[in-house]
Amino acid sequence: MSLSREQKLGGVFAASAYTLWGVAPLYFKQIDFIAATEILVHRIVWSCLLLLLVLLALKQGPRLITLLRQPKLMLWLLFTAVILGFNWGLFIWAVNSNHMLQASLGYYINPLLNVMLGMLFLGERLRRLQWLALGLAASGVAIQVVIFGSIPLLALALAGSFAVYGLLRKKLAVEAITGLFVESLLLLPLAIGYWYYFADSSAVNMLHNSASLNMLLIAAAFVTTIPLLCFIAGARRLQLSTMGFFQYIGPSLMFIFGVWLYHEPLKPASLITFGFIWLALLIYSLDAWRHIRYQQKILRNAVC
Repeated sequence: MSLSREQKLGGVFAASAYTLWGVAPLYFKQIDFIAATEILVHRIVWSCLLLLLVLLALKQGPRLITLLRQPKLMLWLLFTAVILGFNWGLFIWAVNSNHMLQASLGYYINPLLNVMLGMLFLGERLRRLQWLALGLAASGVAIQVVIFGSIPLLALALAGSFAVYGLLRKKLAVEAITGLFVESLLLLPLAIGYWYYFADSSAVNMLHNSASLNMLLIAAAFVTTIPLLCFIAGARRLQLSTMGFFQYIGPSLMFIFGVWLYHEPLKPASLITFGFIWLALLIYSLDAWRHIRYQQKILRNAVC
């Protein structure tokens, strides 16, 4: 079956999104002399401003106002905002504290956690190969704990927080850009308060920063927003199951950067865990590919 122009374009957007997420650590490394909490503050503030401009350009004002008038939904978005802020901050800290391999492992584990949460909370049934993939991933972590006495807490925290965030956002069914803007807006008072009272590059001090540093700080908005826009554009043109095949680009780039660019030590415990996770993801991807082919076959037969 040949791909349509829209599907090809969707593939370009999806690959771009996950590639940009994968190279994001290179950006954070450029400002690793700034505290992770302060980088997070800039990420929230400037992302909120950029997302507002995007919403205005897309004429999403009425949808935003409707959302802001739903107190229960806003309370849930406050909860997801806290989880997202925690994930953002932890990722920045991991990258700038030379734990990029742990971050990579976390985002390799994430799709498998998504499958498990889908089974537990969305009533999704797992196929046999999916069970095998989950078992291998759990075995890899268990071996690291039992034999080497170390728990990949950072990787599990990154994977777990992002998986829970994804589950809640799926249940809330709020449009991606509008929802992210509201989450950033809800975090904005805390960010501005921290910026004013604690951060070194406060609103006043930014006037004394070099232009290049201020541009790097403001660029946090683009590092956050552009991959999201690419992801949305890709998701609109491709099935989510197809999008899943692109999600390993990000952690693979992080792994490469961590080992070969920043020379983080790849310890035996981590290598064994990575090996099990990679095998689990290979089986998971093979199962997804077979399932897509099976669904396409049923669809062709139904048409005929």
